Amino acid sequence: MASKPDHYDGSDIQVLEGLEAVRKRPGMYIGSTGPRGLHHLVYEVVDNAVDEALAGYCDEIKVYIHQDNSITCIDNGRGIPVDKHPKEKIPTVEVVLTILHAGGKFGGEGYKVSGGLHGVGVSVVNALSTRVEVQVARDGKKYQIEFTRGKTSTKLHEIGTSKHSGTSVTFWPDPEIFTETTVYDYDTLANRFREMAFLNKGLKITLFDERIRDAEGNPRTDVFQFKGGIVDFVKYLNEGKETLNKPVYFEAENEDGTVEVALQWSTSYSTNSILAFANNINTHEGGTHMDGFKQAITRTINEYARNKGLLKEKDPNLSGDDAREGLAAIVSVKLHDPQFEGQTKTKLGNTEIRPLVQTAVTKGLAEFLEENPAPAKRIVSKATQALKAREAARKAREKVRETKGLMDGFSLPGKLADCSSRKPEESEVFIVEGDSAGGSAKQARDRKYQAILPLRGKILNVERAGQSRALSSDTISSLITAIGTNIGEDFNADKARYHRIIIMTDADVDGAHIRCLLLTFFYRYMPELINRGYVYIAQPPIFGLKKKNSKSTQIERYIYDESALSSILAEYDDPGKFDVQRYKGLGEMDPEQLWETTMEPATRTLLQVSIDDAAEAERVVSELMGDLVEPRKEFIQRHARDVRFLDI
Repeated sequence: MASKPDHYDGSDIQVLEGLEAVRKRPGMYIGSTGPRGLHHLVYEVVDNAVDEALAGYCDEIKVYIHQDNSITCIDNGRGIPVDKHPKEKIPTVEVVLTILHAGGKFGGEGYKVSGGLHGVGVSVVNALSTRVEVQVARDGKKYQIEFTRGKTSTKLHEIGTSKHSGTSVTFWPDPEIFTETTVYDYDTLANRFREMAFLNKGLKITLFDERIRDAEGNPRTDVFQFKGGIVDFVKYLNEGKETLNKPVYFEAENEDGTVEVALQWSTSYSTNSILAFANNINTHEGGTHMDGFKQAITRTINEYARNKGLLKEKDPNLSGDDAREGLAAIVSVKLHDPQFEGQTKTKLGNTEIRPLVQTAVTKGLAEFLEENPAPAKRIVSKATQALKAREAARKAREKVRETKGLMDGFSLPGKLADCSSRKPEESEVFIVEGDSAGGSAKQARDRKYQAILPLRGKILNVERAGQSRALSSDTISSLITAIGTNIGEDFNADKARYHRIIIMTDADVDGAHIRCLLLTFFYRYMPELINRGYVYIAQPPIFGLKKKNSKSTQIERYIYDESALSSILAEYDDPGKFDVQRYKGLGEMDPEQLWETTMEPATRTLLQVSIDDAAEAERVVSELMGDLVEPRKEFIQRHARDVRFLDI
């Protein structure tokens, strides 16, 4: 990248607008005021420290979760400037913390590359916290400034000397904003910091949790540092899989930015293990860098296969899905002026980065294939098998069209009891197991907007089966047809017939297994539906309390958590006067009970399925649902004490 600037002071900070709206509409700035938004506060502060690492001034970040769920982030960068800002006439650190869109990323020489492009980060954290304390060490001195709900409460003052430089930010999330919870989840933060460390080769990020201590009083601690960078990231994604080649790494640079790529194929059927990043930001929806990557992979493998006679003249070209089946890859670009779609930054729009990525991947992959004929042959063989499976799947779809008639290309499955509404935004479908539960659900539903799709038995584990085998399954074909999006290259999330797809299974081991199989299907074939928040898990009750010797079928109270049964019974003066009814399956409930507890929007509880960490989701799905037994055994042993159910 470009050489480091010689200075970093108040003149590098430009002010765009004020802070007033943040507390009134926090969701506009951090996405939500639930757990995701709460954790986003930490990411905003850590992103600033990572920006210092990108600029070449920081190599270590420490994050502490304190006993009271406050957070401290310490970096060894240059320290936020403390001189008076030339326009605002107050210390620059105060400008950065109290004025929205104030940062070193809008102009000047403060940062050439940064993830926190919009500059709302630390000021939003300040606005949404009851207290914030900032300490800055620079130029041999140490300073402190304090804030209360976004306003300066203690002016900047000198508190000592320091031989080092850096910034320490401590904040207390405001319970008036985060009404659902202010408790941080260690694993959520750990997964994010692991990802950051992978993407910034050599950067050391240490996470401390002072709420959990060992016998010697030491806090729970994890250190994330990877000398191999994204090569280690690809190895991490492919743990537990049978791989076809050693990880391949290449990079390129021009005046627009840099690109790093690491890739490795496995015997997996997955085509969604490719993660793209721009300035350390996970661009879930892809963008120009991902377009360049995909085009280069498809073209290069086709050219190699043709040149080596592995694809005959009469054979069709490999599609993008064929070439990428079983591929795990990291595409990481660093840009001077990234253009994202909105503050969520999920799609990169810079057209100039596409040719850089495309050229780098084409050149690097072509050289690897030429120099490594044995793994190259295995990779092409994997792709040609995927081509044959895709052709078989296409014929299976055509057969479905021919035999079942046409309705947007498919007829709706006979088992589906559809709703009368044709508005996807108000429609929902319950996926239930078996005809018994399906019968109760059909009687219980509101026909206007609730559809019921009963499944016969356990669906195919798509982690262990290719697409052609999956489409030969009537159950999976019915599922794809009912949802309406199609799959693979024909997938279109905008054609989803329902915006709430609710998995409603029995509260037993078989029900949990079916739920896991369905989640694997959605993760592998329709991940965009999960990203859009369309997939849910219903929460039926496990027990019902009914008065003994009562002729009435009225249930006094429903219990949704097995561990809570005894404590709830203890709330009653005479718990012995109740019979405890155990619901072994949804079919055991009357339609009225099923409606009241599980299907009525006003009273039900739904768990929305999300993928907060794509890399971790990839590993969990592979370990639990893949062919290899040993990773699954290790996972169960690792989580046996604390896992009751899995939610990817």
